[in-house]
Amino acid sequence: MSYNKLFDLTGKRALVTGSSQGIGFELARGLASAGAEIIVNGRNTERLQAAAQKLRASGAKVHELGFDVTNAEQAAAAVDGFEATTGAIDILVNNAGMQFRTPLEDFPVEQFDAMMQLNINSVFYVGQAVAKHMLGRGAGKIVNVCSVQTALARPSIAPYTASKGAVANLTKGMATDWAKHGLQINGLAPGYFKTELTSALVADTEFTAWLSARTPAGRWGDVSELIGAGIFLCSEASSFINGHILYVDGGITSSL
Repeated sequence: MSYNKLFDLTGKRALVTGSSQGIGFELARGLASAGAEIIVNGRNTERLQAAAQKLRASGAKVHELGFDVTNAEQAAAAVDGFEATTGAIDILVNNAGMQFRTPLEDFPVEQFDAMMQLNINSVFYVGQAVAKHMLGRGAGKIVNVCSVQTALARPSIAPYTASKGAVANLTKGMATDWAKHGLQINGLAPGYFKTELTSALVADTEFTAWLSARTPAGRWGDVSELIGAGIFLCSEASSFINGHILYVDGGITSSL
């Protein structure tokens, strides 16, 4: 197989949850650039339509699949309906997630529950719904978006750290159960990237100075720098990689 063929996603169809903005949108854009059809997902209809239009304007073939990933019944119905009417979902990127920052002793119970629902339950709900079809075909790629907080903690985000640690271990469990059926399930763990959701931290000069000093690369990441890793984990290039968490973090998890 040629080098280019290893990373070619032509003929593949990829569902990216939470893909109307931020990392999800950038991963969708990257997979489209490698030839994949994209299924965008989100709860905000206007944002979802705008994201789909941007991707189409760049030449991508795009489907819109709006459903609530924290609702198991909705997730299963949406996936089953798409498979029945449109075709196979060959790739799933479980990207949808949220962050909430406050000291742990003051962390609201309702925010904790909402975070677990979105950050970990949705990975199970959508992952299971898609995998049931992949298992019958004997092939499929699932990439669960983890975080640098899968391995590290910071003040005021303990529940987020717990949720992303759970995503990593669920990824390993998925691989343990499903690798023998021809699926590859891995985690993509971004470090600190400039997105709409981190704009306040980027603008915080004290935090940015701390981050630049703490990260061996000495800077924030640009979301486009996640594309190569995303394509790799979704392509034939990663055909014997399973249950692995790939950190794209400028070296922050490697250095004290």
